[in-house]
Amino acid sequence: MKKIMLFGAFAVLTLASCKKDYTCTCTTSVGGVSTSASTTINDTKKNATEACDAGDATSTTLGISATVDCEIQ
Repeated sequence: MKKIMLFGAFAVLTLASCKKDYTCTCTTSVGGVSTSASTTINDTKKNATEACDAGDATSTTLGISATVDCEIQ
């Protein structure tokens, strides 16, 4: 019984940290016009979310605002 429980715990921990493919979709808005692009990140969910969110940005040049918002799908 102890061996089964040990194996079950090991399986849960192994599956929880698996690398998977996650889609990062970034939407860029410039002066009211929006476009989007997607990329695939193969990592753990936590690392993929951090990498995707690193693409978020906001800037203003000559009175025109540009925003990039990236989210894991």
